[in-house]
Amino acid sequence: MDHSKSRVDPRILRTRQLIKDALIDLLQEMDMNKITVNRIAERATINRVTFYLHYDDIQDMMEKMAQEMAEDIEGIITRTKTTQDSGEDIAWLNLVALLEYIAENAKFYKVVLGTRRTPVFTERLLTILTKRITESIENNPKLVKKGIQNEIVIWYSSSALIGTIVAWLRKDMPYTPQYLAKQMYTLFQINGNHGDGSHASEA
Repeated sequence: MDHSKSRVDPRILRTRQLIKDALIDLLQEMDMNKITVNRIAERATINRVTFYLHYDDIQDMMEKMAQEMAEDIEGIITRTKTTQDSGEDIAWLNLVALLEYIAENAKFYKVVLGTRRTPVFTERLLTILTKRITESIENNPKLVKKGIQNEIVIWYSSSALIGTIVAWLRKDMPYTPQYLAKQMYTLFQINGNHGDGSHASEA
């Protein structure tokens, strides 16, 4: 989480939240190319001038929202690593924390990940997962021994994670974050992607 947010005037934060909520509501109703600044402003009960005080345009707004999402997810992963004090695998704890966070913000994530209208968010999440998976498989002797290319492991693992999360959201999250995390974690262990506990679920 970006702690600089706490230093921003609460009125500014409230206005930005109104604008974001308006965009999410509109995305539930129509395609992205039909959404205009006027529509966002009207839904957020603000005027166009106020919108432009915060964002250059809708694309700028989307980019900034995706960056905030990335910072939130990175913050969750960092906190999970720094507070982990049990014998549980950090990869498992990371996955549980990520899914719990997504569930807590379900309305937002059902729109930005569960639909195909805002690919910038999926791309940003893919970047985060790719980075984490890359770190987890570096110099893994079992992968080298089996002749498995790191690049292929990263493609496979990140796609499996995102695909499962997106399907879960589209089905209105029929499983709890904890249950889904356990199922995914077990699958990766069975597949033996990394063999040492540092597998794709370390996202």
